[in-house]
Amino acid sequence: MARILIADDSLVVRDYMKIILERAGHQVIAEATNGLDAYQKYAVHLPDVVTMDINMPGMNGIETVKKIIDTFPDANIIMVSTNGLKPFVFEAINAGARHYILKPIDEERLLASITNSH
Repeated sequence: MARILIADDSLVVRDYMKIILERAGHQVIAEATNGLDAYQKYAVHLPDVVTMDINMPGMNGIETVKKIIDTFPDANIIMVSTNGLKPFVFEAINAGARHYILKPIDEERLLASITNSH
């Protein structure tokens, strides 16, 4: 199973995702509340997969994906956002995200994305 970093500024979303992921046998090794925090925790923990919100304070999720991928080119990052507009999806994938899923989070889609990411 995967070791996962959850990056989202919403505690409710982080808690919900953690429940889903741990119930499926994954290990949430760290949580981040903003982009800089996510980058720093990635560097320390080197997770198998990152779930990354786009809209976070400071460095947003797309900027964070670029920064992580620049330093760790093999990073497996799944964007999780309320915004499904094509330009955002395109930008996230071009930045290096492997998957893009929409909120509200569908449990099966999240778990499938984790499985297909590593």
